Amino acid sequence: MRGTYGHGTHNDFILIEDVEDAVDLAPEQIARICNRESGAMSSDRQGADGVIIIKKRGGKWFMDYRNSDGSLAEMCGNGIRVMARYIVERDLQGEGIFPINTRAGMRYLAVPRDGDISVNMGKVEEIYGEIEVTVGDKSWTGYNINVGNPHAVVFVDDLADAGALLEAPHVEPADEYPDGVNVEFVRTLENGELAMRVHERGSGETQSCGTGTCAVALAASVAAKKPLPSRWVINPPGGRLVVEIDGHSNATLIGPAVIMNDVQLDEYL
Repeated sequence: MRGTYGHGTHNDFILIEDVEDAVDLAPEQIARICNRESGAMSSDRQGADGVIIIKKRGGKWFMDYRNSDGSLAEMCGNGIRVMARYIVERDLQGEGIFPINTRAGMRYLAVPRDGDISVNMGKVEEIYGEIEVTVGDKSWTGYNINVGNPHAVVFVDDLADAGALLEAPHVEPADEYPDGVNVEFVRTLENGELAMRVHERGSGETQSCGTGTCAVALAASVAAKKPLPSRWVINPPGGRLVVEIDGHSNATLIGPAVIMNDVQLDEYL
C-alpha cells in the first residue's frame, strides 16, 4: 500500500488514495503508521498527525480522517485542504469549486492549481456555559466552541504557560466532552493578529489545527465583543491562516496545502 505525505501549515498527514472505498485500516495500523519514532518515513519527517483515506461515496469525495492514535475524527480543516490539493494535483478532479463530504457534513472548497485553498467550514457555534482548562497549577476560564468537533479555547498572557502539552489538558465540566476535546491556547499580538498553540484529542500538540483556528476566531470575536462578520489572521506554530466568519456564523478557512513525497506503508499493516 502506498501513501503520500502532505501538510497544511505543518499539520502533517499521510493520504491514502482509495477511490473504490475498499480500504479499512484498524486503529493499531493507523497508530503504527503515525508513530513519531517508528512510523512511516518521508524525506524530512517521521510519522504524522493523522491519516486521510481519500474515498468516493455516492459519486462525492469523502474524507475518512483518523487521528494519529487511530481514533475516528469528524473532520480536519487543514487536512481537507491537503486532500483537495492531492485530488487536483493527481488529476482526479479539476481545479475550481467542489465539495468533499466528512463526518461533520459536506464542505465546499475553492481549489486553484497553485496558491491558497479556501474551505467553507460551516457554522461555528459558541456553546454557552463557562469551561475551565487546567495545566499543572495554572487554570483559565474560556469558551466552548463547536466546529463540527469540540474545542475549548482560552486566552493566555504567554503561550509558554501551556507547558509541554505532552498530556491532554484537564477541562471542566468533563461531561461537556464525552469523546474528548481539542484545546487551544491563544495570545493576542500587538498587531491585532492571534498566536496559538493547540492540543488535539487523539494526536497531542500539533503545529496547526484548521478547525481550531476557526474556534479561535469565534472566541476572539466574542471576547472582543466584535460583531460578525469578522476576519482574523491566526498564527499557529506551523504558519499563518486566515479565518473569515460571516454574519450567520459560517466560517471560511484560507491557507496553504502542500503535497510532498510518496511512501510505502506495507510494513506497518
